Amino acid sequence: MSGAKLGGGLLVAGTTSDAGKSVVTAGICRWLARQGVKVAPFKAQNMSLNSFVTREGAEIGRAQAMQAQAARVEPTALMNPVLLKPGSDRTSQVVLLGKPVGEMSARGFFGGSEGSAPGTALHGGREQLLGVVTDCLEQLRGTYDAVICEGAGSPAEINLRRTDIVNMGIARAARFPVVVVGDIDRGGVFASFFGTTALLSPQDQSLIAGYLVNKFRGDVSLLEPGMEMLRGLTGRATYGVLPFQHGLGIDEEDGLRVSLRGAVRESVVAPPVGEDVLRVAVCAVPLMSNFTDVDALAAEPGVVVRFVDRAEELADADLVVVPGTRGTVKALAWLRERGLADALVRRAAQGRPVLGICGGFQLLGERISDEVESRAGEVDGLGLLPVRVRFEREKTLARPVGSALGEPVEGYEIHHGVAEVLGGEPFLDGCRVGSVWGTHWHGSLESDGFRRAFLREVAAAAGRRFVPAPDTSFASLREEQLDLLGDLVEEHADTAALLRLIESGAPAGLPFLPPGAP
Repeated sequence: MSGAKLGGGLLVAGTTSDAGKSVVTAGICRWLARQGVKVAPFKAQNMSLNSFVTREGAEIGRAQAMQAQAARVEPTALMNPVLLKPGSDRTSQVVLLGKPVGEMSARGFFGGSEGSAPGTALHGGREQLLGVVTDCLEQLRGTYDAVICEGAGSPAEINLRRTDIVNMGIARAARFPVVVVGDIDRGGVFASFFGTTALLSPQDQSLIAGYLVNKFRGDVSLLEPGMEMLRGLTGRATYGVLPFQHGLGIDEEDGLRVSLRGAVRESVVAPPVGEDVLRVAVCAVPLMSNFTDVDALAAEPGVVVRFVDRAEELADADLVVVPGTRGTVKALAWLRERGLADALVRRAAQGRPVLGICGGFQLLGERISDEVESRAGEVDGLGLLPVRVRFEREKTLARPVGSALGEPVEGYEIHHGVAEVLGGEPFLDGCRVGSVWGTHWHGSLESDGFRRAFLREVAAAAGRRFVPAPDTSFASLREEQLDLLGDLVEEHADTAALLRLIESGAPAGLPFLPPGAP
């Protein structure tokens, strides 16, 4: 297939959120890229607090940036034209083509113009955005041999179908075949496949080409009778059974779905190089964003990373990370309510390491002036760093490069808060006072030399005989994970059939399953 010109595409839908759409899309992208196919990922609309900044300064979902890496192409705003960043249970910031364009209520976005201003890109909700996303998809189709689209949630959300732009709406617009992914680890996968299909209109069902089972444990032969019965009931094939795979550790889509207690980032199995492990506690603040920053720490042999929400859980931590958040003032109040703020102040007084990233950096400062995000006005920070923060309506989106601790560092910035640093030692764009560090830079810990230097400082301050591994390459580990996803598709999916779908579309004459859409 080397150099093949496919000129088509595929939509990967799911029976539920978190069925595995993101990893399957990435796996197909990596498999195609290894065949010499020029492929791009696409997700019309994403809801996530984990985002990334492209080289042109556009903000997109981290899952799409990861999928672009799987496809071995540079991520762009075309790959995720609409990004929703929740600010509460009812409202989200809308990022359109990489730039924030306003806040909108859920009712406004899904059902009409509530919460948006006439004459703006948001007026009219999702119906007004369909043209934008289809134009982006067509631009990608004009540049790449194949485009692998990821859906959102389930395509059978019958209450939202009228204004859908990310599942069957985009599939219908592009005439793309759809493969539905189901998580068998949750149970009920056959009912989910059947029910998802049977709740769609005849026109939508004509594009549902078949199914893909994800996270299977055991003997596939035991599943085969069920797949044959499903084919008899639906007239559609199952295109593969992907086994459950530990340790994928790829970028997750939605920070709101992280377990607040006992969640541990998967770490490499290698033992520590030194005599001690290093324990990292991440404060699971509300609206936590870009918690993927700590993945690079979890990749180090001997570093144990866990998320915490109680003050007593900081007691045995060698490093506490206060991560990014879409609600800095809300996170600050949460830390105070739970006693975590006092625990952080005590740590700083004892010279025990604390790292604040983005929103976490802002709340470690002296004062916050916020008439934009929370509209809370002047608020006292924790006072651990000589920093004053003022929120601006214009969002900073950047890909900075610099050095710290004698090592080169790269990162990315996504924030409304502007920090005025009034003292301390320089640390990236922020500062350091004793064993308290703060920076707006996401992704800095992915720079291997800097991460090792930082961990040596943490170990020294914590009194741990921990030694960073000299050869851990986060970029190489990420590539290994993406290759593993490609292997899963290549070894466990009917790749010849998937190629036919991408090239030729859904098979003709697929039967209609009643009752169809209401």
